[in-house]
Amino acid sequence: MAAARRVPAGRFLLLLAQEHLEFRLPEITSLLSLYGGQFSDQQEICVNSPFWILNIPSEEMARGIMKRTVCAKSIFELWGHGRSAEELYASLKNYPMDRMLPYLQPDSTYKIRIHTFNKTLTQAQKIKKIDALEFLPFNGKVNLKNPEHVFWILEDYGMDPNNVPEEPFDLYFGRWIADGQRELIESYSVKKRHFIGNTSMDACLSFIMANHGRVKPNDIVYDPFVGTGGLLISSAHFGAYVCGTDIDYNTIHGLGKASRKNQKWRGPDENIRANLRQYGLEKYYLDALVSDSSRPVWRKGMLFDAIITDPPYGIREATRRTGSQKESVKSAEGSTENPVFISSSYHLSDIFFDLLKFAAEYLVMGGRLVYWLPIYRPEYTEEIIPRHPCLKLISNCEQMLSSHTSRRLITMEKVKEFKDQDQNSYLDDQYMPYRGHNSFREKYFSGVTKRIAKEEKDNQK
Repeated sequence: MAAARRVPAGRFLLLLAQEHLEFRLPEITSLLSLYGGQFSDQQEICVNSPFWILNIPSEEMARGIMKRTVCAKSIFELWGHGRSAEELYASLKNYPMDRMLPYLQPDSTYKIRIHTFNKTLTQAQKIKKIDALEFLPFNGKVNLKNPEHVFWILEDYGMDPNNVPEEPFDLYFGRWIADGQRELIESYSVKKRHFIGNTSMDACLSFIMANHGRVKPNDIVYDPFVGTGGLLISSAHFGAYVCGTDIDYNTIHGLGKASRKNQKWRGPDENIRANLRQYGLEKYYLDALVSDSSRPVWRKGMLFDAIITDPPYGIREATRRTGSQKESVKSAEGSTENPVFISSSYHLSDIFFDLLKFAAEYLVMGGRLVYWLPIYRPEYTEEIIPRHPCLKLISNCEQMLSSHTSRRLITMEKVKEFKDQDQNSYLDDQYMPYRGHNSFREKYFSGVTKRIAKEEKDNQK
């Protein structure tokens, strides 16, 4: 008789949402490390699949991850997996009975649910699949409304909606553990937010950024291009104290023209503090200052646990910094020279160099920098990602903007203390700022101009 195959402990099935595919693995990996776990090479995942089998040390850690993730829908303790119904049943029969029995007691209640990806089953088909599990020792009572334990059959019919197979490629059976935080996407939607701007970050991406940054309770999180504070909200939701700066006085103080349709001017209480108050997070708000990110106002030292930001690309928001010029001002008392601060252009390559240098100096050890980098796709190589000797690249995820442009969410971790010699890291060829970023605006609009010309030409035919 063949020896029974050993079932590894801590084997879980993760059901993921099919959006922001590139962002899912870095989010789960970051959250796993936040709760003290480690992502091993043995994890059974296909990056684009909605089903991942993960080895997680404990159910408590799995629940912790689900309290944070917006990329995953649910997690299950995996009892069985197969490429066919027969394989699934054999796998279930091989699952240790001592792990099953606590959830199959006579005084317990349960129900079984079915989830299929890329196929819809009839009610009769679902009942047939549930009845086929009668060999499992379910001793409790069925309770469809409020069961103590919920078991799921999950079936994967592939990724091609035009070629759906008769039988699933993979079948899973497991005990439901917890759901993710997908409801945050709706409850924190920018459409319902009190104070917004032209570039307010989508709620889902804001929470993904906070998770990539491993933001946790009592952290101090900083956004040097704070705008309307959308990125502060997601960090505050996870219990971090938040602050930011921006060069735009009107945005910081909630003045000027409104960004909403059918509203000309901003109201008297449209500001970042009001946004946090809207979600019951005002106690986490430290402050937002009018300040130029190229001239840090902070005292020297490691101040921030995470820096999470979306720098301006020069498309919807201008890239500006302060400069000075001496103007001769004549007055009744005579002629005096006064330094007058003016706004000057701020090249993208300089923005990113200053941002990395700031992060290297002001992040705590192990703290993370999370930011968006605009890319002209025909010229993209990994070599153009800005680097700093104190920062390690953790992840690099792409979000498409157009056929020829995208932006990449870059996550870096501080792994080395900032020294005086790191002030001039740009003199080292390895860390030289890439100047190609500076023409991103021209390249972006050149594509738009070409597309408009093509559409006009097509319309004339």
